[in-house]
Amino acid sequence: MSKYAIVETGSKQYWVEPEAVLEVEKLEFDENQKEIDLTQVLFAKDGTDFKIGEPVISGAKVVCEILGNMKGKKVITYKFRRRKASRNMKGHRQTYTRLRVKEIKF
Repeated sequence: MSKYAIVETGSKQYWVEPEAVLEVEKLEFDENQKEIDLTQVLFAKDGTDFKIGEPVISGAKVVCEILGNMKGKKVITYKFRRRKASRNMKGHRQTYTRLRVKEIKF
């Protein structure tokens, strides 16, 4: 764990290391685009050198390879009201983008 960073994307924060694979909320990209930069770096560490953002580190970025979009597990919500003959069932599958971290620059 000599080099890692904490990035924010999709209103969530992720701990990333080089060569790590992570699933983030769906990102918009072209179909021929191979890489994407995550610029919302909140914290970065390389050995004993580290930087803390206020709130983000200016000029820092995490370069990621796009592995594609995927769907998560289906989540079912069921609402039942007794004696009312009222029931409601809904399903939802969240779409994710799978990324592989290539390098952390700061």
